[in-house]
Amino acid sequence: QVQLVESGGGLVQTGGSLRLSCAASGRTASSYAMGWFRQAPGKEREFVASITWSSGSTYYADSVKGRFTISRDNAKKTGYLQMNSLKPEDTAVYYCASRGPIGLRQFPHTYDYWGQGTQVTVSS
Repeated sequence: QVQLVESGGGLVQTGGSLRLSCAASGRTASSYAMGWFRQAPGKEREFVASITWSSGSTYYADSVKGRFTISRDNAKKTGYLQMNSLKPEDTAVYYCASRGPIGLRQFPHTYDYWGQGTQVTVSS
C-alpha cells in the first residue's frame, strides 16, 4: 500500500499562486508515477498533471500548460504542483494519486492509490 497526504490548498485571488505537496509513504517502490487530478462540484474528476519518479518525465492537461508545474523530490518521496496565474475555473478539490507503469496517465482508474484531497479556491 502507498499512503498519500496532500497539503497546501487554500483561498487565493485570481492571478495568485499556490503550491501543493503530496507526501508518499509505505510501499513507494511500487509507485511508477504520481498524478494530480481535480474535481469541481458537479463535475467529473479530471487530469491535471503527472510525473514519473525515475526520469521526471512530465505531462500536463492543456488547460494548465504554461501555468502549472509538477515536480518531485525522490529523497523526500514528495511530489509538488506549483500553480501560478490561477483562475476561478481552477477552483476544485485537488487530489494526488500513485500508479504503476501500466495504463494511461490521464485516466483516474489507472491510479491505485489516492490522497484525501485538498481544496483550492480562486476568487474573482
